Amino acid sequence: MANAAQVPTGFGHELRACLRCRLVKTYDQFREMGCENCTFFNMDKDHERVVDCTTPNFNGIISCMDPTKSWAARWLRISKFVPGCYTLAVSEQLSDEMQNVCEDNNVPYVPPKRI
Repeated sequence: MANAAQVPTGFGHELRACLRCRLVKTYDQFREMGCENCTFFNMDKDHERVVDCTTPNFNGIISCMDPTKSWAARWLRISKFVPGCYTLAVSEQLSDEMQNVCEDNNVPYVPPKRI
């Protein structure tokens, strides 16, 4: 696992959030480096996975420098992830295929709550 996630290089429509851990980066950053928390998705090797595992539809961004000591990170359930920028909420969920990838890697996936 990386020491910290890449910081988004832009803050426009090119931003995407990982559907599992909610890490926020640009499409190109996910394509080049993948997700630092969800390396098993292999987004950097299989570029179609960037679209399958991320979404441009999310609400809010929080930057967390030390998730292990942040009450906000605990509240958002990102305290075990690498430092980086995260969304407060995504409204989509991973496809069944990608949920199976999580299960095959013994990694928990919690779908977003429906409001």
